[in-house]
Amino acid sequence: MPAADASLPREPIPAVTDADRAAAFPSLRHGHAHDAGRNGLLRIDRLEAWDASGGSGQAWEAQAWIGGDVQRLWLRSEGERERSRTRAAELELLYGRGIAPWWDLLAGVRRDFAPGDGRTWAALGVQGLVPYKIEVAATAYLASGGHTALRAELGYELPLSRYLVLQPRLEAELRGRDDPLRGIGSGLSSAEAGLRLRWNLTPRLAPYLGLVHERAFGDTGRYQRAEHGGARDTRWVAGVRAWF
Repeated sequence: MPAADASLPREPIPAVTDADRAAAFPSLRHGHAHDAGRNGLLRIDRLEAWDASGGSGQAWEAQAWIGGDVQRLWLRSEGERERSRTRAAELELLYGRGIAPWWDLLAGVRRDFAPGDGRTWAALGVQGLVPYKIEVAATAYLASGGHTALRAELGYELPLSRYLVLQPRLEAELRGRDDPLRGIGSGLSSAEAGLRLRWNLTPRLAPYLGLVHERAFGDTGRYQRAEHGGARDTRWVAGVRAWF
């Protein structure tokens, strides 16, 4: 018989018990909380510009949050300028609560600064991930005078290499009633589809190039044709995505 190896344990390894499993894999509070601490993030999803036949313009979309895994305070903002004129600008302040892994329920207020006079909306929505890591956000809005709106967004990130990421994105907005003063009609008012290719220059900074198609429908399209001469626009954009 070969001599016993002195480095091997002389006693047999005990069987794993339920107490051992509980110590190694504790139950998560609220089903998906990992950290009780407070964290924060500022992410600029779009900061872009273009120079097309219809004129030059700029657009932005950003969000920030502070809180934990279950409860967070959100700030969201987006807007657009064209021909040195602000076509749209808004800011949202929302309370978010995790209702399932990868899903948040949001409630708060939205303030429109353009077009037209300012308007304040009550907001209620959800955001999260569906299978295949598709980002989904849907928010319903209610303002005085019986004005209602629904905005839905879909986004996906397809890594092409270590540094290149292709991001298709789709956004649509519906309105409950006409708003002639702001040039918006009821029903499906507008939709935007974009395809952006970004280069992750650093983990926190990524310039990109993209192609965006925007179209207005129904009475919204009629208002835009009267003001701008057309209800659809396709343009190349260049911008940067960053987070802090």
